[in-house]
Amino acid sequence: MSAAADLIRIAGDARTVAVSGHVRPDGDCVGCCMAAALYLEKACPQLKADILLESVPEELVGNIPYTERILTDRAAARDQYDLFLCVDTAPERLGCFRDLFDSAGRTANIDHHISNRGGGMVNVIDPAAGSACEVLYTLMDPAQIDRDIAVSLYVGIVTDTGVFRYSSTSPETHRIAAALLEHDFDHASIVRDVFYVKSFARNKVMGAALMSAQSRLGGRLITCMLSAAQREACGATEADVDGISAQMALTRGADCAILASETADGNWRCSLRSNGITDVSVIAAQFGGGGHQRAAGCTVSGDAEDILLEMECLAAMQLESAVPRI
Repeated sequence: MSAAADLIRIAGDARTVAVSGHVRPDGDCVGCCMAAALYLEKACPQLKADILLESVPEELVGNIPYTERILTDRAAARDQYDLFLCVDTAPERLGCFRDLFDSAGRTANIDHHISNRGGGMVNVIDPAAGSACEVLYTLMDPAQIDRDIAVSLYVGIVTDTGVFRYSSTSPETHRIAAALLEHDFDHASIVRDVFYVKSFARNKVMGAALMSAQSRLGGRLITCMLSAAQREACGATEADVDGISAQMALTRGADCAILASETADGNWRCSLRSNGITDVSVIAAQFGGGGHQRAAGCTVSGDAEDILLEMECLAAMQLESAVPRI
């Protein structure tokens, strides 16, 4: 059987399918879920897919089609599914939908995170891919991809590659994006709305974070501790802090950036970004998290200053042992 038929093969004779991703879903997660659901329903008319996500970011509504279909309430889902498709994450981060993964007749895991060891009966995990949507595309028959599926995949690809800026972007990433653009949608508008436009509150909290950021290790590391009180003073939500660590990493001379943002329950959500030398997935793994070499995260409890100091020491060890660039 050809690779193009793999997603249909995974579905098999399933009639009820749940498609879900990680808590606090981003563009890649939502796009991958939507594209998988639409594709399976088109290719397998007997199949009904439910998209299960705890929330949908505001910027994705209107840019990814049919987001009104997404079920955010566990009570709205079926009691059991023939197949549970977990995308862009390991099953451990499915949140309130995890029990449905465990009780499903069959399970599959499609992802690109190097920290994902695969928790499904079928696992398709490609750490070399720039996004989960890129992995999903390779499991589809291009002839079955329509405009709505193409838009969903494109949103995921552009958000997780930083509009093709991140090192995970490959020639294959561009080839897939080019194939999707053949479906004639306004990609420029999508990129602007999804990736660049920010709410006033998000811009304010980014400014507050940057004002309190610290330059460490001779400028090679930028850190920031953002309290819940600081965030709330800006009228921002926990989701509004997304993207701050990536902005911090754009500091000239910096290789690594770490943001510790306080959550409503008093824990600290740490977002780590690297420009190439530091493998932040290694640092995040030390605190029970994971991700990629250049983008990773974890949620920890304790004193934020101590946490950032520990992470600084781990980053320093990598930076000091790195071979100097010629």
